[in-house]
Amino acid sequence: MPVRIPAAGMTEYIFFGAAGVGTLAPLAMGIPGAEERVARQTTKWAPRWERNINFFTNHVPVERGVQRITPPVERAVHRIEHELPLERAAIATSHVAEKSMKPLDKIKHNWTMD
Repeated sequence: MPVRIPAAGMTEYIFFGAAGVGTLAPLAMGIPGAEERVARQTTKWAPRWERNINFFTNHVPVERGVQRITPPVERAVHRIEHELPLERAAIATSHVAEKSMKPLDKIKHNWTMD
């Protein structure tokens, strides 16, 4: 019976694409004239990218949206922060770490030969 390979999902396509770009980009930059082509594409597309970025950095409606969203998000963070037993977990972790370090103190004493 032949082995069935499941269909690739969107995340797999994204990761394989990123891996391909990550491995092939240095090789492509080794081709003669690659720097000139990259510089030409950068001069072509940079103004468009800057416009898109400036839309979010200088646009007043975006600031209003952030100001509108901030209070509910802040309340949710405070509520979750108080519900989680973070302090108790930190204390338990420190106790476990101290307990695991006690045998090392005996070994350290033998190493220093005091």
